[in-house]
Amino acid sequence: MNRGLFRTKSIERSIKDTEEPEHALKKSLSALDLTVFGVGVVIGTGIFVLTGKVAKETAGPSVAISFAIAGFVCGLAALCYAEFASTVPVAGSAYTFSYASLGELPAWIIGWDLILELALGCAVVAVGWSGYVRSLLDTAGFHLPQALSGTHGGVFGFDLLAALLVLVLTTILVFGMKLSSRVTNVIVAVKVTVVLLVIIVGAFLISGANYKPFVPPAKDSAGGDGLSAPLAQIIFGFTPSHFGLMGIFTAAAVVFFAFIGFDVVATAAEETRRPQRDVPRGIFGSLIICTVLYVAVSVVVTGMQKYSELTVDAPLADAFKAVGHPFWAGVISFGAAVGLTSVCMILLLGQSRVFFAMSRDGLLPKGFSRVHPKFGTPYRSTLLLGGAVALVAGFTSIDELAELVNIGTLFAFIVVALGVVLLRRQRPELERSFRTPLVPLVPIASVLASLWLMLNLPTETWLRFGIWMVIGVVVYFAYSRSHSRLEDPEPEER
Repeated sequence: MNRGLFRTKSIERSIKDTEEPEHALKKSLSALDLTVFGVGVVIGTGIFVLTGKVAKETAGPSVAISFAIAGFVCGLAALCYAEFASTVPVAGSAYTFSYASLGELPAWIIGWDLILELALGCAVVAVGWSGYVRSLLDTAGFHLPQALSGTHGGVFGFDLLAALLVLVLTTILVFGMKLSSRVTNVIVAVKVTVVLLVIIVGAFLISGANYKPFVPPAKDSAGGDGLSAPLAQIIFGFTPSHFGLMGIFTAAAVVFFAFIGFDVVATAAEETRRPQRDVPRGIFGSLIICTVLYVAVSVVVTGMQKYSELTVDAPLADAFKAVGHPFWAGVISFGAAVGLTSVCMILLLGQSRVFFAMSRDGLLPKGFSRVHPKFGTPYRSTLLLGGAVALVAGFTSIDELAELVNIGTLFAFIVVALGVVLLRRQRPELERSFRTPLVPLVPIASVLASLWLMLNLPTETWLRFGIWMVIGVVVYFAYSRSHSRLEDPEPEER
């Protein structure tokens, strides 16, 4: 039984499956396209909101160091993703990597996890985008009725704008990756231009006095109660501190989530013309660019306004208002709205590719692994998931579920890091265009860093995550195990 649950799908067979005409995705992406995808999904409202919020509440001006630490932790995971993506250039990202190293059941679990992570992430982003657009419409004197503005304050409604955004982006994804990448290129160009303008203009409004003290004196913070408390607090009695040296690391655990999404680059490996070379470049290029932008913005916002006076809801925009530049506050709001569009599209892209890969392996109904005869995209899985996410975004108030996105991503990081070590031992002869340095030290460091950040999430998030995983295990034994293509393995399967 264990042999069946942990049977692996060889890399050779995974690559062979990508050559079947009815399941073959069109290869059209370059390293630049992948880098743009990475920047497009990482740079969202976090750069405009999270920077100031964490500076005010947790780290002060030293939040810039927190971003650098978070970027380093992501870099450890990126090293592992780059080796796998260059060795197994197949759609599915962490799911495919797990299938090749850990076995079928772990692969199913991580695939089930990614479906939830990317679906909820996209829905949350769509709802956030809707809020920005409704605000702009209100300013212009056009007000949507409450019934079409989503669920707020216990008042039930349908978020029409969020649902329409998801449906439009789903249509674009069906029409081909090249069109999707062109749309993303335009959106990211606008978004990064806005961020750069904010950094440049803000640099002339900095007052050195606002950086003193750069590391504010430490303050004890009250821990959560019951299920709202971080799991680390319940297990170890650990209570996070604000400011001081520990505040920098506490802030790093928070701002880490602003980087979530760079791993989506790996889901497009199968649609890349030269994946062995271009996927690692796309992963590292996007991560470096995003880290630099986050650090620069945090330096600017804490230099423009004293960290203790920053607002929580829109700190960067309000900082410009505080120094007498409301025009730039409007530019920031525009950049945030534009930025969320690309985030939503790329999360949809990643989710449909994971679903497609699982369907091609027989773990989900095989009809969803057929590609469009003209556009070369997994149109069935894209339409199904796009419709489902549109309904979730339209009908559900999902603020409390957003943290499931975080725990799902960190779980995927751990699995990929472990997979690198196992595949090195199982298949040392494989050609690896990119090799993670200092194995097993770097993967182990990635596992420990990701696990620590997971322990800082609320206990109720762990419970919800556990429930979703239990449902996934039931589905696996009820359907996926008996329908797996490995039930009739080819000779190369071990």
